[in-house]
Amino acid sequence: MSNSRRKDGTVLRTPEQAMAMVGASLRKRYRAEQRFRAYGLISVILGLSFLAILLASIVGNGYSAFRQTFVTLDIHFDADVIDPEGTRNPETLRLANYNSLIRDALLAIFPEASGRSAKRKLAALISNGAPFQLQDGVLQDPSLIGKTLPVEIPASADIDMLMKGRIDRTLPEAERRVSDDQVRWVDALAEQGRVNMRWNRALFTHGDSRDPEMAGIWGAMKGSFYMLLVTLLLSFPIGVAAAVYLEEFAPRNRWTDLIEININNLAAVPSIVFGLLGLAVFLNFFGLPRSAPIVGGLVLTVMTLPTVIISSRAALTSVPPSIREAALGMGASKMQTTFHHVVPLALPGMLTGTIIGMARALGESAPLLMIGMVAFIVDVPQGLFDPSTALPVQIYLWADAPERAFVERTSAAIIVLLGFLVLMNSVAIYLRRKFERRW
Repeated sequence: MSNSRRKDGTVLRTPEQAMAMVGASLRKRYRAEQRFRAYGLISVILGLSFLAILLASIVGNGYSAFRQTFVTLDIHFDADVIDPEGTRNPETLRLANYNSLIRDALLAIFPEASGRSAKRKLAALISNGAPFQLQDGVLQDPSLIGKTLPVEIPASADIDMLMKGRIDRTLPEAERRVSDDQVRWVDALAEQGRVNMRWNRALFTHGDSRDPEMAGIWGAMKGSFYMLLVTLLLSFPIGVAAAVYLEEFAPRNRWTDLIEININNLAAVPSIVFGLLGLAVFLNFFGLPRSAPIVGGLVLTVMTLPTVIISSRAALTSVPPSIREAALGMGASKMQTTFHHVVPLALPGMLTGTIIGMARALGESAPLLMIGMVAFIVDVPQGLFDPSTALPVQIYLWADAPERAFVERTSAAIIVLLGFLVLMNSVAIYLRRKFERRW
């Protein structure tokens, strides 16, 4: 059927033609919707792929750090070396030459290493921290003096990398950190059953060290714990109190509007700015000790407060007005209504926001660099005022180290940090699902 025209020139279409146009429009819209869904799905897949590549790289580089190579040597605790006077004086035992005991044990196995260069290479099989292990053993049990006992001591970082396959044996000797003689000696020790790999306990019990095989994250973990403790004790009560006041008691005027705007702006301020604030106020003005967890906790508190306040206000807003009206209708005061009814109902949301803020604080390194926590600190902190570092800063320090073994330690520390972050976020999700009420 042909189309007809109106007097104004408008084409009048038949019902069949109109339905065909509507169908074509619908098909075009559906195709556009399918393309949009495909783009979204591709974006999600790409994001997950990059995340999987990142995690695979971290785990691939770091999983081997949880195991360490050890060498078993027959150590003769020579009394003439350790305590020639026989006094068992702790100071004498501490100053003894334990390196010579290790050298003698190695030479007993490889007597052909007679030259100075050969002896140096032979001694390089063992970690520089091994003498301190022998020292600690003698100080704890002086009866070891005069005995010959098999002792399991850590191998050096290069030998550890060799045994883990991180050093290519097929490369020319000039391109390897391990010489041909050292490879031959290690293989001989392995054939004798003197080389084994076991759980790297030092990674979780030692502080930082210049030697990768002796470096651990215990000092950084303890420093992070002290800082998060200070942050939690300050940011939660202050943040909740500020949120309750602003949401329930503060009058609506230009001053409260200005405060709310500044709180929202502070939540978006780069974290390094808070580090500059801590440097200027807590260190220079108040004179608090540098690199101390108390200063790090104060800086992280200032950084976390906006997040805690905003999340706490959102939790208070989610409580239905009928709860307030019912309490006031029963004769409760504004204070009683707020603290007996509103705050308990909003508390799960407040805790969730606080945990998320704490998780963010745990992963921060920029503000801590500004207050001196980037220093090389070997001792494990025993309190809030002892020099310390934090886990993210420790990762930053190890990532800048040239030794290949520190790459392994860096990835292992990242795995531990990610584990803590996942745990804290899981706790937040659990609390929200368990205590959340739908109105």
